[in-house]
Amino acid sequence: MKIYPSNLEQKINFDKIRDLIRDECSSSLGADFVQKIAFSRDASLIQRLLEQTEEFKRLLLSGESFPSSNFVNIHPYLDKARLEGTFLYEEEFHEIKLGLVTLSTCVDFFNYYELEYPQLFQLLGMVNDDRTLIRSIERVLDERGKIKNNATQELALVRGQLLYEESRLRKVLDTIFRQAKSQGLTPEDASITIRGGRMVMPVLAEYKRRIKGFIHDESATGQTVYMEPTEVLDINNEIRDLEYMERREVQKILTHLTDILRGYIPDLRKAFHFLGLVDFIRAKAKFAIKVEGNKPELEKSKQIRWQKARHPLLELSLKLQKKQIVPIDVSLDPNRRILVISGPNAGGKSVTLKTIALLQYMFQCGILIPVEPESKCGVFDQFFIDIGDEQNLENDLSTYSSHLMNMKNFTRFANKRTLFFIDEFGTGTEPQFGGAIAEGILIALNKTGAFGVVTTHYGNLKQLASKGQGLINGAMRYDVEHLEPLYQLELGKPGSSFAFEIARKIGIDEEIILHAKAQVGETRVNYDRMLLKLEAEKNRYEQILLENERKEKLLNKRLEEYSELKATLETSKKAILNEAKIQAKALLDDTNKRIENTIREIKESKADKEQTKRIRKSLEVHKESIKPEKSKLPQPAQELKVLEGEVKVGDQVRVKDNGAIAEVIAIQQRTAEISIGDLKSKVNLNRLERISNTAIKKEKKSLARSSGFNTHARMLEFSTNLDLRGKRGEEVLPLLQNFIDDGYMLGQSELRVVHGKGDGILRDLCRNMLRHMPAVSRFEDEHVERGGAGVTLVYLKEN
Repeated sequence: MKIYPSNLEQKINFDKIRDLIRDECSSSLGADFVQKIAFSRDASLIQRLLEQTEEFKRLLLSGESFPSSNFVNIHPYLDKARLEGTFLYEEEFHEIKLGLVTLSTCVDFFNYYELEYPQLFQLLGMVNDDRTLIRSIERVLDERGKIKNNATQELALVRGQLLYEESRLRKVLDTIFRQAKSQGLTPEDASITIRGGRMVMPVLAEYKRRIKGFIHDESATGQTVYMEPTEVLDINNEIRDLEYMERREVQKILTHLTDILRGYIPDLRKAFHFLGLVDFIRAKAKFAIKVEGNKPELEKSKQIRWQKARHPLLELSLKLQKKQIVPIDVSLDPNRRILVISGPNAGGKSVTLKTIALLQYMFQCGILIPVEPESKCGVFDQFFIDIGDEQNLENDLSTYSSHLMNMKNFTRFANKRTLFFIDEFGTGTEPQFGGAIAEGILIALNKTGAFGVVTTHYGNLKQLASKGQGLINGAMRYDVEHLEPLYQLELGKPGSSFAFEIARKIGIDEEIILHAKAQVGETRVNYDRMLLKLEAEKNRYEQILLENERKEKLLNKRLEEYSELKATLETSKKAILNEAKIQAKALLDDTNKRIENTIREIKESKADKEQTKRIRKSLEVHKESIKPEKSKLPQPAQELKVLEGEVKVGDQVRVKDNGAIAEVIAIQQRTAEISIGDLKSKVNLNRLERISNTAIKKEKKSLARSSGFNTHARMLEFSTNLDLRGKRGEEVLPLLQNFIDDGYMLGQSELRVVHGKGDGILRDLCRNMLRHMPAVSRFEDEHVERGGAGVTLVYLKEN
């Protein structure tokens, strides 16, 4: 017994995985392989299948050009061509040619990339790369799949003659038709047409006897007949004979080509088996990319060690709802083989069990699974599962009896190479007896050395798992404070059902809950209370740990920045001191030299007063030249006096929130139009304050001398485009804030922030800042042709 029960794939939803992979196939060739996916216990085969899919996944992600169409199923054509005397039609040969071109492209690709994709390269062993057949087809068929005129000399002659006769027929019939039309014998807007394969002309029924010829058809109303004039009868007959000759020659060519193909049928079947296999592996790789599947390490020992395992179907469903799945970590090994999962209803026990079952089954079918690449997997020979309601009306078995029947098979056939799954273990009968039988079955299964996962609410099974060798408890985490499931699996401790807490949250009377607690017994209540307290303590300590980790990261970052700053300052300090010493030494040497020269000159002049004065004056000049320069830092501007009263046209005012000085040139209701240099802007009156005209002149002079805000200069220098690509997070805030402030001050309505796409981190940081800036009205992605999500368009509020 390898798989139990027979409908196991439906129970774990593997049939839906098949459907998703089939949807990724580009042809029936690949889809046929999907149905052949089977559970395997051959580790080398599983490894090869996983490596093939992993290589194709890398191929797809690399962006290399690989055929994605014309994976044609030619097997029906080969079955037809196998019979002597038959021939394939032009369209069928065209399909075969397209498939052969795809086959050749695949072969060339894997030959070229042999080292990058060794497992896929090995598949070429089933292909006989003889391209004689495709050349034979190309000599006969053109690009549209039609027989070429020069396929044979006979066909070329027939088609040439046919073309000549058709041209002659058209000329003769055109002449007759124009004469008939000029005499009013034909309907208006009528033209020459074909009936019964012969070229004819329309004639009004009442004039049909005016023209000699044969009537081939008439209109639905009977008012028009289609006549073949006697003059073109022989030409039409000649054309018909040539068409028969052409058809016979085409059939002869196709029969010969089919005879050539017949010898290649065995090789073609193998080659297109390869093509179907490639399509199938690519479908598995595309599915793996969709569910973020990876290849875990295959271990010889029986074990499951998964990191961040996710149920692929559940994850795809949640993505459509814009929700995130909660991954689980699972660890089973020879010392802890059987996992007993407990926890509240709707807490994720069954989903966790089905996730483990589905992923292990997918793995042993050679499909990449959504776990971290560092995860490890063993291979099991037998796969048993007991999930859901199995009531059997035909055999008169109840749900519980059906479960017991499954348990009989489990305990009879399980061994060290078995992996089993049991959902809601022991339910379906009286809890006291159901729990006792479930405990006995669990002990028996543990003795077989089998691996397994069970879910339960029974306390005796939790206690057994905490004490028994080979068993381990697992709890589905629960938010005790908000009474909500967290869908996280925690190994090593049992979970509480939180029955009383959930009942209290729903609104069940406290009297009923107290009665229930009395019935359960003090010991069990205390046990659940202990589990509840443990869960609450764990949640609290986890929050503290997360906060400490966050603070530690911040502290490490600040220490790193401080160390870098200190090192920079020390280096700068040394460089400055060294430079100062060099300059001081040079200055001192020069000064000493001058003093010595002065003394020498005084001695030489024998203390001549005029000469001594001149020498001393020269020394004073040198003394003045080496004095330190006075600070040229701008002095703070004098505080402007704010005037009381209503703001009027012509007043000098200051904008309160940024200090800009302006003149009021117009007032409308509660909005003033102001002039700041050459710039005009509109602002609310409550943002302005009057200042004295005399003080404004001093302020303007002070601003002209200092390096303050020069509106005209800023207007000339300001760019509406800010490029933040390559900047670090701490650099972005001041750059973005100054950019928005300057744009707002200068009256801009629209700005562009270039942050690039990447992982979206810089974009999210910028947009979070923009949301809290008062000057920003709204923002959105730039047009896709001008940067799309890599550029944010910022619209500013009116001043």
